[in-house]
Amino acid sequence: MIKNYYFLTIFLLIISIKAIAQIELVPANHPVYHFLKRMQLERVINEYNSAKLPMSREEIADLLKEITNKSEQLSTVDKKILNDLKIEFGFEIDKNLKTNSSLLNEPQLKNIFDDSKQKHIFAYADSNLSFFFDVQGALYQRNSKGDSLGNNAITLGELGFTFRGTLFNSVGVYLHPYSGRRLKGEKKDVEFSAKFDPRLKASNHFMDEYNKYDNFEGYIRYRTNSRWLSLTIGRELLLEGFGYNDKMLLSNNTVPFDFAKLDLSYKSFKYSFLYGALRGDSLGRQILYKNIVTNRLDIKFSRDFRFGVWESVIVSDNPFSLSYVNPINFIFSSDINGSIEQTYNNNTLLAFDMEVLPVKNLALQGTLLIDDLNLSTLYNSDKSSNDNKLGYQIGMMYNAPFNLSGLTFSFEYLRLSPFVYSHHSNKSQYTHSEMPLGVKLPPNGEEISFKVVYNITNRLTLNILYQYQRSGEGLVFDSTGTLIRNYGGYINVGVGDTLAKNDFLAGNRINRNLFTFNLKYEPIKQFYCELEYRLLAQDLLYLNRKTYDHLFFLTIKVDY
Repeated sequence: MIKNYYFLTIFLLIISIKAIAQIELVPANHPVYHFLKRMQLERVINEYNSAKLPMSREEIADLLKEITNKSEQLSTVDKKILNDLKIEFGFEIDKNLKTNSSLLNEPQLKNIFDDSKQKHIFAYADSNLSFFFDVQGALYQRNSKGDSLGNNAITLGELGFTFRGTLFNSVGVYLHPYSGRRLKGEKKDVEFSAKFDPRLKASNHFMDEYNKYDNFEGYIRYRTNSRWLSLTIGRELLLEGFGYNDKMLLSNNTVPFDFAKLDLSYKSFKYSFLYGALRGDSLGRQILYKNIVTNRLDIKFSRDFRFGVWESVIVSDNPFSLSYVNPINFIFSSDINGSIEQTYNNNTLLAFDMEVLPVKNLALQGTLLIDDLNLSTLYNSDKSSNDNKLGYQIGMMYNAPFNLSGLTFSFEYLRLSPFVYSHHSNKSQYTHSEMPLGVKLPPNGEEISFKVVYNITNRLTLNILYQYQRSGEGLVFDSTGTLIRNYGGYINVGVGDTLAKNDFLAGNRINRNLFTFNLKYEPIKQFYCELEYRLLAQDLLYLNRKTYDHLFFLTIKVDY
């Protein structure tokens, strides 16, 4: 698949076609989204929707221009953040390269540390073509000390590049391969680092050879000039859901997967359909075919009220089915009207979410996730009530508390019934590479989380996250080795969901206090340093034992 992208790159370089707008997507983990969220809460912009990311560069440029027109409302720090973003998205805003520099065009040492322009290895644009090529390098140091993880220390080095371009004023191309190596550390350190980095855990090379890892993100995207339709095929991180501290529907708790995605937009209505390929595992056995199908309808009722309907199905052991490829369908109906065996093996989910901005600088969100629902047994006291597997999340985001501009505070409560996201077949769980597509909290658990993000300056950002979790887990076998009870606390083990009544928090009880302190600094544009400390405190109530683990991460990165 990577070879195909290389051929496409060569094709871009030798053709000459009309290209004005930049329609590539801005990665969903880019800090511009947090800035846009704050501007939405301050009512500087109205059209931003954080429930479906990423957005295109041209869409973000339009929002930045809108913010610029109201810049008198911004604080000093926010004006500096806006100025940095206007440099980064300068080509999309002004349709020229005045805010960009190209090392190959101007090979001068001083340009490497230029703080006033967006730096590239190569950048080119005319009325026919736009083309940007960047190189990334990173050094990671990760250490742990504690009761359950032990003492670990590993050093990783990583190199990659990014190519992006636009043609036809309608087609965007993006490719970002990367490769890393273990520079220092042992086998046990590799296993430790993979627990806290989805990219490492998903890499066969890294987990098998304990030495190197590699992967890529890339796609081709088409959209009409009026932006009412877009089609994306490739691999990219997707986020869905209004969650402020974690996303219930699609999150960054696993690695990106391959997909084909259709987006339609008309006034206050936006609809998206996705067909994707997941990497599956069934109790240690790789599943040859595991696919995800989702659709989502977003309705903007007013500036301060948005509502979404989302549904999904995980299909295993079925390489392709036109029943699910139809982009205008009701997934639940398609599933129950398929073959009985296939319907039994599939995992369908339905969700409703909403966000309300009742006053300036305050946002409230709520999400209801329905994994299974049977209204006739909803309030039963026996195991027939197991038909109902629900999850819900409520949250609040408060911007500029105590009149501190650049500071946001968010609170969320999350609850998952036993067996939510998992599946009795152990094949169609809501996971990719054995990691959750949704929230990181295990099923049969609840979480209260508090998060503070503070833009101390335009280049220095502090993130503090506290999570308190309670969960129940465990498997019970009889003397013959037959499973007689599953408490529904493992997302990858869904078998046994009807053996006994599933009581919330039953099983082996664990309470967790999780604290994360993160500090990001960009001393010069595109040169980054990040420090992170985590405390993992677990109270294993069923063993009457407590454990404490301390993690220390250092990242030094260049994106040129």
